[in-house]
Amino acid sequence: MRLYLDDLRVPIEPYDFIARSYEEAIKIIEENGVPYFISFDHDLGVDENNQLVKSGYDFAKWLIENDYHGIYKMPVDFNYQVHSQNPVGRKNIIQLMDRYIVVKNQNINKDGKR
Repeated sequence: MRLYLDDLRVPIEPYDFIARSYEEAIKIIEENGVPYFISFDHDLGVDENNQLVKSGYDFAKWLIENDYHGIYKMPVDFNYQVHSQNPVGRKNIIQLMDRYIVVKNQNINKDGKR
């Protein structure tokens, strides 16, 4: 299963799910589990009051927290990309995800289990 998170863009490649918001992405995972691949956008638009809504970075934090607590586990072959045009947001998501995946893999290797 592949998930594309972006409020506006349409993916070039085929994806099983397209989430247009933080909330939609969470609902997809709650109903289907964590996909083996996620493509993140950072900026997910504004609400009716012109306030920024939760971002792809917020979703990455939610994903990590739920994996860490064993609520919605990332598959062993999990991978991701960040297609955001926001350079700071892109960097923040990559750093967050990469740090977590490295630590998680170290713990798996140390414990011999997932």
